[in-house]
This record gives sequence, structure tokens and C-alpha cells, in this order.
Amino acid sequence: MKKLIITGLLLGFSMYYAQQIPNVSISNLNGEKLNISKIDSSEPVVMSFWATWCLPCMEELNTINEKIEDWQKEAKFKMYAVSTDDARTTSKVKTVVKSKGWSYNILLDPNQTLKRSLNINSIPHTILVHKGKVVYSHIGYSAGDEDELIAKIKECNNNL
Repeated sequence: MKKLIITGLLLGFSMYYAQQIPNVSISNLNGEKLNISKIDSSEPVVMSFWATWCLPCMEELNTINEKIEDWQKEAKFKMYAVSTDDARTTSKVKTVVKSKGWSYNILLDPNQTLKRSLNINSIPHTILVHKGKVVYSHIGYSAGDEDELIAKIKECNNNL
């Protein structure tokens, strides 16, 4: 019983202090600006921060890409892969995305404005946004981490 109460308090505490999505604009691959705070997060939004030189990032995004079609049959959500490549490597992003066949919405954060505003210090780093707040955050990637992500997405779907 104590464990249940403490868990409930911790969940309530973490939800109460969930980070608000910042008012930051970054571009998509076509150069169109998108204000992150304006993304409709009434259904869950996954943002995976990555770079072309980050092998764990590639592994995570490839794995999600293999599963995303099935996931979207099970739960509603939007997926954004946010490249943190700087000005020297941003030119590689479009080629990598095309060669991998990723169907994600790709955003470019070459000055790392969004990354810094969310206090993200390392990649891969995946966040789940629901109703304008970060409700889940995961740093790094190991095979199987994506199972926890889809479980969190389904939890959000239960609270739509």
C-alpha cells in the first residue's frame, strides 16, 4: 500500500512539474519554419534528437522506422526526428534520411536552439510531448528501449 501511494505521489509530482514545450522555431528539410510550441500535441508527439554522426541515434531511428507502421495501428501519435547537426554536417541530413527511407517529419536544429531550450545535453535523446508538456524523456539507446516508448505513447492515448 505504501509503495502504491508513493508511486502515485511521484507520478503526480512529475506530471505537475512536466516541462512546457518552448516557443522556439526551427526548419524542416524544405526550409519552412515550424514553431515547436504550435505543434498540436492533443495526441502524443515523439521528438527524437539525433545527428548524422551518431551511430546509436541511427540505430534507434532505424528500429523505430521498422516498427512505426504497426505502432500507428495501435496508437495515435506524431513522430519528429530533430537533427542537431551543425552547419558543417547539416548538408548530410537529407541524404541520410533518403537513404534510410525514414518517413518521419525531419526538423533541423543546427544552432541547437531547441535542444538547449529543453536542457538536452546528449544524443540520442527522445522525448514524448502530450498536451504541450514533456511527459517522458529517455537518453541513449539500447535495443528494446523503443518498447518503453510505445508503452508511454499508449498511456497518453488512454488519456486523450
